[in-house]
Amino acid sequence: MYGLSLMKNAILILLAAVALANAEVTVGTPAPDFTLTNCEGKNVSLSDYKGKVVVLEWVNHGCPFVVKHYGSGNMQKLQADAASKGVIWLSICSSAPGKQGHMAAADASKSCAEKATASTAYLLDESGKVGKTYGAKRTPEMYVVNAEGILVYHGAIDDKKSTDPGDIATAKNHVAAAIEETLAGKPVSTPQTDAYGCSVKYAN
Repeated sequence: MYGLSLMKNAILILLAAVALANAEVTVGTPAPDFTLTNCEGKNVSLSDYKGKVVVLEWVNHGCPFVVKHYGSGNMQKLQADAASKGVIWLSICSSAPGKQGHMAAADASKSCAEKATASTAYLLDESGKVGKTYGAKRTPEMYVVNAEGILVYHGAIDDKKSTDPGDIATAKNHVAAAIEETLAGKPVSTPQTDAYGCSVKYAN
């Protein structure tokens, strides 16, 4: 009887671990709060920006799909446009140490300066905990949270699944549209899409 109880507990723990590994937030529900360290070593929490529209961008600067948007200046333009409207933009790197895209804080700060990024903060998620909580699987993968803390968009940056910067001009940018509609108090017309890009380089 005792052995069966131990086995049952072990199964429950395993199922909980699997559920956590496959966790994914759902559009229309509250965005989970988190706290991560930025390039300056300061803690940044999603709850710091209560009452603001927030964009979460999963990033890996070694990924060619990310290079497409940063090398062309498209991502920086989106970030700057968002900032001009009072929107908070948090770039999150969930690449584990030793994996593609991972950078120490000082290197990440230097990279952001070289790329002239306009995000509010670049956040380090080395353990991958936040990325897995949000179900982030790709870079870039995008989330838009409204001023009430509700996730209103999750998915791809646009509708052109390529690494060719030439496709940006003719692409429909889902994130820009979601921001515009959210700020206007309208429901997001396309709240969910399939993110495209490189796999997030988690530790396991």
